[in-house]
Amino acid sequence: MTAIGTNDLAIDAENVARRFETTWVLRGVDLRLSAGEVVGLLGANGTGKSTLLRIVATLLRPHAGSVRVFGHDVVRASGDVRSLVGYLAHAPGVYGDLTARENLAFAASMLDRDHAEVDATLERVGLLDVADQTVRVFSSGMQRRLAIGRLLLIRPRLLLLDEPYSNLDTEGVALVNSVIAERVDAGAAALAVVHELAPAASVLDRTLTLADGRLGVTERVDEKTVISLVANDR
Repeated sequence: MTAIGTNDLAIDAENVARRFETTWVLRGVDLRLSAGEVVGLLGANGTGKSTLLRIVATLLRPHAGSVRVFGHDVVRASGDVRSLVGYLAHAPGVYGDLTARENLAFAASMLDRDHAEVDATLERVGLLDVADQTVRVFSSGMQRRLAIGRLLLIRPRLLLLDEPYSNLDTEGVALVNSVIAERVDAGAAALAVVHELAPAASVLDRTLTLADGRLGVTERVDEKTVISLVANDR
């Protein structure tokens, strides 16, 4: 079996620690995520799941340990990391005073994407009919769909998803899973914070649980698990 090289790992995290004031939230997290993998991150509220995602996304610095994204250090090469990552926060982070089309047009300009992609993306996420409405009047689910549209424009090699199914209906859940599957087919990887496994069961390869600031044992998600989770969710 060929060893996985550092540059082949979407995430290579070792002994990552982070505190807020005097409270240690992460206490030595080790995580390896390969290209083509989808991992669900579980844990109770306040256990540091979002903190870990924000560190990988370069939005927070670790107080100890190291993290590399496809070989790039998140502290010393943060710009390189940001060019590879698509981060969907728990809050969608869209501009309320702009229309849906203006939001994605701004993102396309920042990403140097063809503006012809904007309307196609709005159609993909189910928002083309409301493209010229101001986003402040959108429901939470519609705003999340718009944030997913921004991810589609980014075309990241690493998806970092913080509760991606929040506020979404059945079609929205299917949209998230199709985006994950599409990126993974293109060689990307995904790390997703999930509270319920059923919505993500069809795309997950394994799950990890964060407790007491450390990651627990890997749990594989196989076909029987998927059937059980979907049945229990009905």
